[in-house]
Amino acid sequence: MAKTDIPAELLQLRESIDNLDAAVVFILAERFKLTRQVGRLKAEKGLAATDSGREQEQVERLRSLAAAANLDPAFSEKFLRFIIDEVIQHHKAAAR
Repeated sequence: MAKTDIPAELLQLRESIDNLDAAVVFILAERFKLTRQVGRLKAEKGLAATDSGREQEQVERLRSLAAAANLDPAFSEKFLRFIIDEVIQHHKAAAR
């Protein structure tokens, strides 16, 4: 389908989606900057790379926020788990 055949409304919706995707990327980048600082601090203080209590609190908080936003809480938990797993890898690398 040629771009000229795509309805204007669809193009506008796609542009909005693209903008949101970009915002998500930049927000994640900021989040990882902070978690790298956390990882360095944990390494300096000899703290464990993981904190299962904190992780569970975050999962519960994100599930609640997702439900309030009419987003599948299970999806939000999977997304957060993906992020947490990456952060833990960063923290372990900082500890080495």
